[in-house]
Amino acid sequence: MTSIAQNLADVEGRITAACERAARKRDEVLLVAVTKTRPISDVNALRSLGIRDMAENRVQDVRDRIAGFPPDVACHFIGHLQTNKAKFLPGVVAIVHTVDRLQVAAALNKAWEASPTLVPLRVLLQFNIAEEAQKSGAAARDAHELLMRVAEFPRLHVEGLMTMAPLTDDPETSRPVFRALRALRDDLQQRSGINLPVLSMGMSGDFEVAVEEGATMLRVGSALFV
Repeated sequence: MTSIAQNLADVEGRITAACERAARKRDEVLLVAVTKTRPISDVNALRSLGIRDMAENRVQDVRDRIAGFPPDVACHFIGHLQTNKAKFLPGVVAIVHTVDRLQVAAALNKAWEASPTLVPLRVLLQFNIAEEAQKSGAAARDAHELLMRVAEFPRLHVEGLMTMAPLTDDPETSRPVFRALRALRDDLQQRSGINLPVLSMGMSGDFEVAVEEGATMLRVGSALFV
């Protein structure tokens, strides 16, 4: 608990400093703790420290673990989603960051249609800005068509975009990726008239650069648990 508290204080301090450098307010940036593989005791520790947004990346883990989460925790799904597993997410997750193709959106919409008492699912469109072959994400050139098609689903609410930068030891290499996602978001808003306030970008190795480039959600795991 002491280690997590110290790590969280360090991460919070770094986020605040990055916000100051970018002339942004701290409350414009949401820290999402990536709790995959971590024991439920760590989830509880983070919640006691004020964090209520936690992220998991496997459907089976979410299903197995969610009962142990504090009841007011918002679970974010940040992993690659197979369409046949979307049916397991209603009532379990608050937001899905990884809608990268129409089939995923359709599967999620169908799953939420089967749970009509739930509010529409918040979703983010994932783009492979760095064009890494091993990573999921739609191509930027397909962004407008994907947005317009997903926005038609009545049980989904598109809130913004998500990307992952290449993993390197130099966080500055992430900057052009994050800058490109923000530019893509701005272009999509102008062309579509759809408000897209959320930019999910930045992880433990580069979240400060992400803040400087406009991130509104940070997915931070290892920096909280080292």
